[in-house]
Amino acid sequence: MELYDVMRTTFAAREFTGESLPDNVLDRILDNARFAPSGGNRQAGHIIVVEDRQTRQRLADATQPGARRYFAQIMAGESPWNPVTRTQVTSETIAATTVPESVSTPLLTASVVLVVCVDLRLVAATDQDLDRVGVIAGASIYPLVWNILLAARGEGYGGTLTTMAVAQEPKVRTLLGIPDTYAVAAVLPIGKPVKQLSKLRRNTVGEFVTRERFDGDPYIPGSHS
Repeated sequence: MELYDVMRTTFAAREFTGESLPDNVLDRILDNARFAPSGGNRQAGHIIVVEDRQTRQRLADATQPGARRYFAQIMAGESPWNPVTRTQVTSETIAATTVPESVSTPLLTASVVLVVCVDLRLVAATDQDLDRVGVIAGASIYPLVWNILLAARGEGYGGTLTTMAVAQEPKVRTLLGIPDTYAVAAVLPIGKPVKQLSKLRRNTVGEFVTRERFDGDPYIPGSHS
């Protein structure tokens, strides 16, 4: 596939055929994804390839607490896990919320699950002293995550970036032997999608790009000289 076609059609694949992912294909995906940029080129990522069924079930179990809060907040009309507006949903309501099977099923039906970690000793978190949730450290790992998903799409496979298990990071660390100096950044189920989407819905450029300032004129493609 052409680069722009891959970029415009890489969707969140959650339903898989059960077809295996050949080792040579996974080799190509990882070998090409590794060229993603990272802060200072420190290459702080570490990927764990998980195939064991029992381990994947425990990863799926780890998604449940975070997912319960996610869906409880949606039902309450909130933006789930929002770091700006504190949730008004009670812990009792969260505990009683049912999580759809579709949340954990991809971890069990995918050909392989990749757990992507980042070495916090190697990131330059320039926003660590600001009075807000940190995001800059992600620049050292999420380009690698996205490269994996782009490469999977280019090979005719697919996956989705999941983070619900991160809410239970201590349990994930224990399960997979991850050192305390590493953070879990993403859990990626990868497999052959039941169907391949070719058209995605996204905001237009003019809806989220402005000129000169945040409150500047919308950037409309083709309108500038």
